[in-house]
Amino acid sequence: MNHVVDVHRPVSGDVIDLILDDHRLFEELLRNLRDASSDRPTVRDALATVLVAHAEAEEKFVYPKLRKRAAVGADEAEHGAEEHAEGHEALLKVLELKGTDTQAFDDAVEELSATVGHHLVEEELTILNPARSELGSRARADLGEAFVKERNRQIDDDCGTLTNVRALVARGRREGKLD
Repeated sequence: MNHVVDVHRPVSGDVIDLILDDHRLFEELLRNLRDASSDRPTVRDALATVLVAHAEAEEKFVYPKLRKRAAVGADEAEHGAEEHAEGHEALLKVLELKGTDTQAFDDAVEELSATVGHHLVEEELTILNPARSELGSRARADLGEAFVKERNRQIDDDCGTLTNVRALVARGRREGKLD
């Protein structure tokens, strides 16, 4: 099959809108990954790429800026980073499976879907809502530009590879973000 999945590459925008657009993309890709008739290997690769790129860009620019502006506390930002590490760990289980037509694959996708879905809800409630009220439109646009620049750089660096996701999970364990 080998279709191309558009992971979107915006160059600017309001950081909240950009993050929400990615969240809806994650949901769409997860739906496609659960669909046995889809090109699961291609969808899996696209999801891995955009999920990692998004998380890395948030942790590098969005969370620190929101903490600096007191839009979110250290606990919320740290919890978001921990949930990214949990998402990487669940993603790794999906990436490590060779076949995409097995019960093990379906089980791993179910776990990934639950982990990502939980994070999206929490982030939208505890991080994005405060950002809406604490950051003005100019700050959200500037932060959006930094976010997409890093996100696109991560995509260019092929951030969703099995090797890189393994390294991210190892980093999460070293930093105490994973049990």
